[in-house]
Amino acid sequence: MCKDCGCSITDAHDHHHHHHSNPTLEDKKTVEVITKILDANDKQAESNRKHFDEHGILAVNLMSSPGSGKTTLLEKTIQALKGQLNIGVIEGDLETNRDAERIKAQGAPAYQISTGQACHLDAFMVHEGIHHLPLKDLDIVFVENVGNLVCPASYDIGTHINVVLLSVPEGDDKPAKYPVMFRSADLMLITKIDLLPYFDFDVEKAVSEARQLNPKMDVIQISTKTGEGMDKWINYLKLKSSVRTVI
Repeated sequence: MCKDCGCSITDAHDHHHHHHSNPTLEDKKTVEVITKILDANDKQAESNRKHFDEHGILAVNLMSSPGSGKTTLLEKTIQALKGQLNIGVIEGDLETNRDAERIKAQGAPAYQISTGQACHLDAFMVHEGIHHLPLKDLDIVFVENVGNLVCPASYDIGTHINVVLLSVPEGDDKPAKYPVMFRSADLMLITKIDLLPYFDFDVEKAVSEARQLNPKMDVIQISTKTGEGMDKWINYLKLKSSVRTVI
């Protein structure tokens, strides 16, 4: 629970708990503070997006729960696009720089943001990361958000595309349980599909419930272990990157 986004206040991020009326939420000053924070964030997000646009960069926000395979996906993506598109990564985690080190080991520039108690990245954190990457040399910047299916969905960080990962071990009910996240996504990656024989995961149900929330959402099934679906993911990125032009 972080102090700035209001996630510790029941219902502030569309939580669905059974509870009695929360006096904190009814406090006008509390609501005003949260509103001001989000407004300031949105203005910074627009500035971030303009910065990416000026360099002709495709910016991608990767969101998911912990353990869905975001960092491994990035490692495989960097390998697959080597010599074709240059990738930079802004990593978000509560603690440690382990993910950034994994990305650097693949030969891509990365900047780690340790959020401490914050359960998401905001536009100001991403702005800091932007200035630690060699933008003039990059085609795509990935922002690997903090592992969380709630708060990251409420924050525009200045990217062009929102991608949410849903791994097979998590279960097919996550779109219904976390509608704000899936409603905000441009693409859903169903990851770890090599594990489908071992889990009770209904792909059609997951896709159907996600598209009820967001009919325009693209869906790719993928396994970084077997490589299945990686070609579709890489082609998706190439297509989206091709439409970015330097202003």
